[in-house]
Amino acid sequence: MTTPEDTTTASATAPAEAPFMRTIKTYVLRAGRMGSGQVRAFEQFGPQFLVPYSAERLDVQAAFGRSAPLILEIGFGMGDATAKIAQVRPDDNFLCCEVHEPGVGALLKRCGEEHIDNIRIVRHDAIEVMDHMLGTDSLDGVHIFFPDPWHKSRHHKRRLIQSPFIQRLAQHIKPGGYLHLATDWQPYSEQMMGVLRAEPLLVNTSTAADGFAAKPDYRPLTKFENRGLKLGHGVWDLVFRRV
Repeated sequence: MTTPEDTTTASATAPAEAPFMRTIKTYVLRAGRMGSGQVRAFEQFGPQFLVPYSAERLDVQAAFGRSAPLILEIGFGMGDATAKIAQVRPDDNFLCCEVHEPGVGALLKRCGEEHIDNIRIVRHDAIEVMDHMLGTDSLDGVHIFFPDPWHKSRHHKRRLIQSPFIQRLAQHIKPGGYLHLATDWQPYSEQMMGVLRAEPLLVNTSTAADGFAAKPDYRPLTKFENRGLKLGHGVWDLVFRRV
């Protein structure tokens, strides 16, 4: 899950007009123990699928071995949805940021065993990856699925989807590119909608009265989402386009 608390600081190269961006953080570092299979995945598949963080522009074509539309995923958890999306969209490259080792190990295992060649993983904070490795107007799409909703009111300031972060993120998306968010917490979905509608670089692709999009076919239902739907819980997708 992605949140803006207790992580490395954002890039020191943030523009002068937005110095507050230096305090934005995209995850909470929680303890987790890796299984033996995940440990082996780091050793066996890490050299192929891991991209080391570096404070310099990434040669995306060299990293993936080809030129293709680039999709950034921020916080992929254990990587199940990420792997499935990459498999149904083989013509896109997926650069995935996650800091939790068990999740990284799990996705490495999937990539190696299922020969998913269009995923690369950076085990680092996404803000610094964007600012240092990708630059502006470099992404064809961004996925942020089920970020931590921080349910309690006093914790809402820890939510990832807030105006300063979206303002920064939008600058990295190419004109015509998209931002896809999903959440299963209605109050957070409403905050997300307000934040995205207020960003002048983004326009809603949905024509629904409430502004929410139908779930795109490429996003699979997670086991938690399936469980929630059976209990009558909702899921909200937001798909906006960069102008």
